[in-house]
Amino acid sequence: MTNIDKQRRKLMITGGAVGVAGLAGCISSPNDGGGGNTDKTSTGDGTKDGSGSKSDTHVGMVYATGGLGDNSFNDMAHAGIKKAKQKLGVQFRNAEPSSPSDVENLQRQFAQSQSPAYNLICCIGFVQTNSLLKNAQQFPEQNFMLVDSVAEKENGDLVQNVANYVFKEQQGSFQVGYLAGLLTQQEFSAGKGATNPGEKTVGFVGGKEVPLIKKFEAGYKAGVAHASEDINVNTAYVGAWNDPVAGKEAAVSMYDDGADIVYHAAGGSGTGVFKAAQQKGRFAIGVDSDQSKAAGTAKFSDVILASMVKHVNEAVFQSTKNVTEDSFKGGEVNSLGLKEDGVQAVYGADLGSEIPDGVKSKVDKSRKAIIDGDIEVPTTVEQ
Repeated sequence: MTNIDKQRRKLMITGGAVGVAGLAGCISSPNDGGGGNTDKTSTGDGTKDGSGSKSDTHVGMVYATGGLGDNSFNDMAHAGIKKAKQKLGVQFRNAEPSSPSDVENLQRQFAQSQSPAYNLICCIGFVQTNSLLKNAQQFPEQNFMLVDSVAEKENGDLVQNVANYVFKEQQGSFQVGYLAGLLTQQEFSAGKGATNPGEKTVGFVGGKEVPLIKKFEAGYKAGVAHASEDINVNTAYVGAWNDPVAGKEAAVSMYDDGADIVYHAAGGSGTGVFKAAQQKGRFAIGVDSDQSKAAGTAKFSDVILASMVKHVNEAVFQSTKNVTEDSFKGGEVNSLGLKEDGVQAVYGADLGSEIPDGVKSKVDKSRKAIIDGDIEVPTTVEQ
């Protein structure tokens, strides 16, 4: 059992009108970290971390099922609400569903709460969509925000009390794919990794095979092909967001098959990809956060070439800020790509300086070409 799994089995109850009432999921105050979060300083009262004042704004956070402590998607969302606490003085409470079936009740408990009443409920992850469609219409005066999906009725109308944030993951994935494609053709070594230019093979490890993650795969493969059509890309889906063992097994198989570099979009399962890279003396590319610096993955920085950062933190922060300024914008879709700084290819803290300038120059140019429309990045593998 992974550490994440052990931590997520703890049932945390924290008073107030919101409880867990027989749910497998858990609602917790930020100070206990909620299933793997390592921040022990945040109290959730908006008076710490330099905010200097306490706000009357309360935010409920319902995370994706991978849980906090993934050093990736959920932790980026958590960073956003912590920034809102520090900068805006808001108060917040975390809720971590153990399975998709918990989501609807957790959303509803926040919406029904009167002490405190939540000014905003942040729903992190596409798995929340169907539940949110029900709850948002049942509680039309409640503000919600949704990450990675759109709350849309059957007739195509957007739900007016939901602010939707989606990302052009394919664009950032193209850039790291281009980086991988350029380096796999060269003799390159740095940190604990090295390429074998004779192989010209790279890999992609996904969590669950869903349309969202296929966007990552599609962009990555397009970027690799932009470097050379002769490069082979191996692909595997592990079927879980928090299974590092499966992630490692998939990556080891790819490295054994000649892959120099493996990019993952697998949440907590991606930790296993980094372990495999260290074991095999190859390279990896992280996702969602700068995983060469994240608390739980920085120990792998000697093999992390780059990360495709997805600024979920800024989506959470901006939606919270809008609420504090009485300018909540429901019924809209915010689409964030390279141009909007919603996604970004970030070089690894340890290895970035070792990557040849000629390679980085080409990657930089690809960013401009994508923004200018000279490169159109596909969103599906079939395109």
